Amino acid sequence: MPLLLRPIARARVGLRFIPFSKPTSSQLRHFHVTLPQLMNPLLPFESIIDELNNQDLEEDNKKLKQKNKKFEIEYAATQRSVGMTITKPPSVSGGGSGSGNGDGKGSGSKDDPNHEMSEKKKKSEERKKKWADRLKRLNSFFFKCLETAGITLSSVVILGLAGFTYHRVYYTHVLDKIDSAFDVGDPAFELTMHKRSNSNGENWIDRPQQKLLDDIVNGKITGRYFLLIGEKGTGKTSILLESMRKVKGCNCTFIDAHSDPEILRIRLGRAIKFEYHEDYIGSLFSIKGPRDTTALLDIERAFNKMEEVAVERVKRTKKPMVVVINNAHLIKADEEGDKIVELLQHKAESLSGSGLVTIIFNSDDYWLYERLKQKGTRLDVINVRDLSRAESIEALQISRDRHYTNDKLDAELANKVYDMIGGRPQHLAQVARRSDILNACNEIIDREKTWVLNQCGLLGMDMDDDVMESGKFSTSAMLLVKALVELDKERVITVSKNQDGPDETFIEHKLPELPLWRARQIMTRGDYIQHYDNLNIFTIDSHSQVKADSVPMMRAFHEIATQPGFDKLLEETCQRVSDIESLGRTREIVAKDLILGGNYKVKAGRDNNPKFSYEISMEDYSGDGDNDDIMMEDLGKKREVWQTRLNALNNWYVAPANVEPDILDIDRDNDPADDSNREPEAPAA
Repeated sequence: MPLLLRPIARARVGLRFIPFSKPTSSQLRHFHVTLPQLMNPLLPFESIIDELNNQDLEEDNKKLKQKNKKFEIEYAATQRSVGMTITKPPSVSGGGSGSGNGDGKGSGSKDDPNHEMSEKKKKSEERKKKWADRLKRLNSFFFKCLETAGITLSSVVILGLAGFTYHRVYYTHVLDKIDSAFDVGDPAFELTMHKRSNSNGENWIDRPQQKLLDDIVNGKITGRYFLLIGEKGTGKTSILLESMRKVKGCNCTFIDAHSDPEILRIRLGRAIKFEYHEDYIGSLFSIKGPRDTTALLDIERAFNKMEEVAVERVKRTKKPMVVVINNAHLIKADEEGDKIVELLQHKAESLSGSGLVTIIFNSDDYWLYERLKQKGTRLDVINVRDLSRAESIEALQISRDRHYTNDKLDAELANKVYDMIGGRPQHLAQVARRSDILNACNEIIDREKTWVLNQCGLLGMDMDDDVMESGKFSTSAMLLVKALVELDKERVITVSKNQDGPDETFIEHKLPELPLWRARQIMTRGDYIQHYDNLNIFTIDSHSQVKADSVPMMRAFHEIATQPGFDKLLEETCQRVSDIESLGRTREIVAKDLILGGNYKVKAGRDNNPKFSYEISMEDYSGDGDNDDIMMEDLGKKREVWQTRLNALNNWYVAPANVEPDILDIDRDNDPADDSNREPEAPAA
């Protein structure tokens, strides 16, 4: 062995090649992979970014695992190659011996052109992989966005379909409910109460208007709407309910009016089963329901829905629907009430003209007729009056038999009851329940008399100037009362001259009446008559005739107007009203400390040349002190008043023959027809 190679050989002999061992699991880096999260399309966009970042971490972990596998493969290959060619591991710095090159430049040197080519190739491959990873991430992002948009769009579509389906079902349900309100049954539970009081039509007295209302309710008369007008208690509502009972409520509904528009709105909805969309839950589907509005607009909506139902119902039944608005006079005669009446009349005109709905207004007062007449083209008025004498006697006997089975009412007593209170069904029903019928009649007359005096009592010359408006209201009413009493007395005289025979007392009541314009002239006011009508003191019919509200009211007028001191009290009250009005235009001179029985001279101007002068004498004045007459303040003597009333009963409306006009005084105690109670020498006074 040469000398130069000896150290090398020694070195070869002294070096020992230690092979690289496979890295253990503790030497490798561990990567934790997070579980993918479920994505909610309704969450904000940040949750989508977090989910995408988790996906990127997972992809990076996969790449690191691949790199570790590649490193292990390269390491195993390097170990095999080193074990066959060299006995020492390759230099880390790259400057060590290669695979047998004696110049110290191995195959892994940086100066090797193949090595540079491989490095460039690796870098280009790495750039391609990065761009591929970026495109993959971008594709994943757009896919997630499209997926989120699809889920959101499908949710909106499902929500919209559910809301539209609910809206259509609710719309159909509303129309079905309104249609069921006009089926056979009891609208607003009014027929139930009518059947209880009417005994299912037994012993019912047909009125002249009954046949006409039966045809209207049954649908035989179309193209018109009707106003049923009459005094309170004449039986308007009863004959309407009787007509509805005959058809079992089919195609009919019943509404009670009210002065408050909100209550009227609720009652209209209850009658036709319309909830005004208060049970609508479309807001759960982001569908806004009808906005909150006034009662007037809700009434308009209710009639619009009813019109839609009427179109389909008329095709099936060939009959119009009937809507009865009871107590329509309760709607106030103000701006809000005028709007409601105008809306109801407009609907009545349009629906009756098309033959879909017939509307019947039931009113006690005249003002509603004035309001409807202004714009009414299809309006028909039906007047309901009191019962005739024969109908009243029949009604009294039927009602009396219902309450007193063993007490039969004879015709003579029934005629006397009719003479006292007339044929008002309300009054006849009241007296039929009482054991003493004549006392019940007197109580009705006293009640009407007290009502008139409470509302329109005269105050005389002592009336305070602060209540001048009340004085005007009272004097206007009493002037009209006096005029009607004078007309009634003239009518009684005319009847007594034209009738003779045994049946002269069995005639019908006919209350005196005046045209509306003439009544306003007598009252000297034109605005009070409507208030009197509302108070049921006077009434105005569809022919604009003013008269007493009822026969008991007319008898109360007679008693008030013929009481001693009435004319003087009326004159003093009128004078006091005139004096109060003149206080603002004139000056008054008040003289104090005058002596009773003295004479005083009053001059105006200078002493030598006075413009005028007059004398004042202070005299004592006192009444005659006659206590036999019933004065206006002695209204507590009921028995005396009732006896006077019964004695003079025949002279109020049906005077006997050969009686002078001046002796028709209800306050006299004896009957002038009775010769035993009259002095033969005394002339008729």
